[in-house]
Amino acid sequence: MKKIKGRMDESILVCVYYGPNGERLIQRGCKIASMLDCPLYILTIDPQPFDDMDAEKSHYITKWQQIAEMHSAEAFILKDNEKRPVSKVIAEVAREKHITQIILGQTAQSRWEQIAKGSIINSLLREVPFVDLHIISVSRYLKDQEGQYEKGVRAYLVKEGDHYRVTFKHTSNVEYEGIFFKDFGTDFNNGVFKFMKDKQTLQVAVIEDIITDLTNVDMTPEYEEED
Repeated sequence: MKKIKGRMDESILVCVYYGPNGERLIQRGCKIASMLDCPLYILTIDPQPFDDMDAEKSHYITKWQQIAEMHSAEAFILKDNEKRPVSKVIAEVAREKHITQIILGQTAQSRWEQIAKGSIINSLLREVPFVDLHIISVSRYLKDQEGQYEKGVRAYLVKEGDHYRVTFKHTSNVEYEGIFFKDFGTDFNNGVFKFMKDKQTLQVAVIEDIITDLTNVDMTPEYEEED
């Protein structure tokens, strides 16, 4: 049986998408909900049906569900097979759950995307003007308790046969732009490359300038509270 919250006039909704930044957003939501002693909801939206999702997406969903249970969230809400604009779905959930505060991650949205599609923030301000929005930026530091990585620097990926090479100069054949986190204590470019792919934030392993697999590397396998 869930503990009855002290303040029912406030209600928090955390909106997460696949990638390592999701847990950071949930952490922020948990802290605010704990301070206010109010209900917490976690929402993710996907245009695919749940049964068609790959192993990586299923992993994130399972992880978020576990965190929601750990912090006695009211519900983890998955809106799958959803074809409507994200802002419409978030606004609908906000009205249904009487949400007063929404937490979102800042996405790497280009100026052309903003012009063509409009900002999700502006759309939400129109849809649910009575709700406070918290926009959490993506950190340029990896969550790394033991100081394994140096500060991130701007880098690029160039396709070479069946692999990618990390370069620090922008050229016409660049396929991805992101941040490179170099391992401490190495003379070679070994570490992690963090970038956006298909609107997801990914972290992939780099060995001597080369990336052989664009599969996401989970740098924070265990959930921990922020200080």
